[in-house]
Amino acid sequence: MFLDDYFSCSTADAQTCISAEQASRFAKRVAGDYNPIHNPDARRFCVPGDLLFALVLARFGLFQNMTFRFLSMVGADVALQFTEGDDGLIRVHDNAGKCYLEVERSGESTHDEAVVEAFTRCYVAFSGKNFPHYLKPLMEDGGVMFNPRRPLVIYDSMGFSLTRLDGLEPGLELTDSTLEVNGKRGDVRLEFHILAGGEEIGTGSKKLVVSGLCDYDAQAMDAVVEEFYRLKAAYEEQV
Repeated sequence: MFLDDYFSCSTADAQTCISAEQASRFAKRVAGDYNPIHNPDARRFCVPGDLLFALVLARFGLFQNMTFRFLSMVGADVALQFTEGDDGLIRVHDNAGKCYLEVERSGESTHDEAVVEAFTRCYVAFSGKNFPHYLKPLMEDGGVMFNPRRPLVIYDSMGFSLTRLDGLEPGLELTDSTLEVNGKRGDVRLEFHILAGGEEIGTGSKKLVVSGLCDYDAQAMDAVVEEFYRLKAAYEEQV
């Protein structure tokens, strides 16, 4: 499967581990996400939520209706288990019982590897554009921004509904975006359509939390965006 390069699995105890290097490689290579929190040397390093999303779909299949709730950030080399509870929820948790992700699903499902991979890739590519593509205009309009020295954007939740499961070349299109400011915290919602062959086959929504808000500073934001594209260019030169 196309995710094999981004995790390690122990067949003896069915545990999954994701190293900092594997997680960072997924963020940049698959998602186009250059958030410094996914760099292996980051002080507050965390595994991209989109990698956990991708692993859930690869293991349990793609359902017509799915909701993902990210409860905590996963560090490097944490032994993870992907389980199905009696309540029907899929959970990603560690050996101590700490839960990092809960997933609800309903409707028809498919395990067709081509369909699952195509949907995973199109969603992750869309999701990786959080910054600067979606967040910068929202923060600029709202007159706020994250701390440029410690930018922190947390993946809170996402969900989608599909009318069919045979879209081999799906695409996601942003339809609406909002930023609700509550003191130093901002809640971002991104609404999207899911298309295949020019036909709408579903809708979805994603929620992000932006912490440490301060007044918008155009010069500081320009520097953050410039650094984003510098990191992107430097990575692309290596591969």
